[in-house]
Amino acid sequence: MAEGIVKRHSKGCPARAGKRCKCNAGYEAFVYSPRDGKKVRKTFARLGEAKSWRADAKRSVDQGTLRTPTRRTLGEVAGSWLTGAEAGEIRNRSGQPYKPATLRGYRQALDTYLLPVLAGRKLNTVTTADLQELVDRWQAEGQSASTIRNSIKPLQAIYRRARSREGLPVNPTHDLELPASAPKEVEIIAPEVASRMLAAAPEQDRALWATALYAGLRYGELRALRWGAVDLAGGTIRVRESWDAKEGSIAPKTRTSQRTTPMPGVLRDHLMDRRLAIDHVGDDALVFGATPDRPFHANVVYRRSDLAWERAGLGRLRLHQARHTYASFMIAAGINAKALSTFMGHSSIKVTFDLYGHLMPGTQAEAAALMDAYLGDQIRVAEDAARQGATERLL
Repeated sequence: MAEGIVKRHSKGCPARAGKRCKCNAGYEAFVYSPRDGKKVRKTFARLGEAKSWRADAKRSVDQGTLRTPTRRTLGEVAGSWLTGAEAGEIRNRSGQPYKPATLRGYRQALDTYLLPVLAGRKLNTVTTADLQELVDRWQAEGQSASTIRNSIKPLQAIYRRARSREGLPVNPTHDLELPASAPKEVEIIAPEVASRMLAAAPEQDRALWATALYAGLRYGELRALRWGAVDLAGGTIRVRESWDAKEGSIAPKTRTSQRTTPMPGVLRDHLMDRRLAIDHVGDDALVFGATPDRPFHANVVYRRSDLAWERAGLGRLRLHQARHTYASFMIAAGINAKALSTFMGHSSIKVTFDLYGHLMPGTQAEAAALMDAYLGDQIRVAEDAARQGATERLL
């Protein structure tokens, strides 16, 4: 038997009496952790799996990243993880504090779907197979792909941290087969429709809709926008805050969400009208607040706007739909993908391509024609330079 691996035997196996083994109880692999003065053990059904785990575990011990597993239950670890995350002591993979809304969603998923089933299990005894069985059951019960993925997210975050801090040799969430969410259609409206909807919108809401359509701010960013962040002379809006339903003013969604967006003239006119129409325009006053320090609520705006648009024979519009529309306007205007990603406050350009790539120009034929034109131009330039050089040598 390989070093650090022993054959396991069932209670009735003859091998326990020194005879030939007649059972299939699997194998136990172990490594010694000098840091803890203990052995780290794990059992496997197959010898190959045991050898593979021991090789990985040995490397982790040598690198100082493997410790003896925690004896705490998943319920205990989840509770302390949530407490630390809510206090800002535990952060996401980008090193940023978790958003309050994210943690509320994590707590709900844990309380509703995960802890009723797994709370009493030791953290290191939960396997990928256990979690896969849970995922498969949720699918059979008809839960949507997005609900299932969101339910697993807090567990992924907990085990990611436990992998490095609780001495877990394996993260059971790594190889889960999760259902893919169907891509959602990005709903947009045409520029002329946007113009008609703005004209028909209640006067008190026009600047809000214009900012969503022509600057692409998120709902929370619109609620938190203050006059000090609006530069009417310079034609820019600085996004530095968002608004959480329970916590109030918070930092934007991600580090890249803090950005400066351009203000087209049509938006400047609407914001100027808004500034002239209200009494409180100090730097700290909310631009679209129900009061200078209390933000608007979407449902109130929707009720007023829907009624006005119905009278005008127009459809409905929602603030996130307006944000998608802003992206389509920028693409149609020829703004490159990297600039659009920055103006939208996306965490990466991949997010921009995933959402709006289908709106960007460029079929295969068009791409080939552009490449041919570029290569042809470069070759002609080189040939012209060569002919010019030959002519000069003759002279």
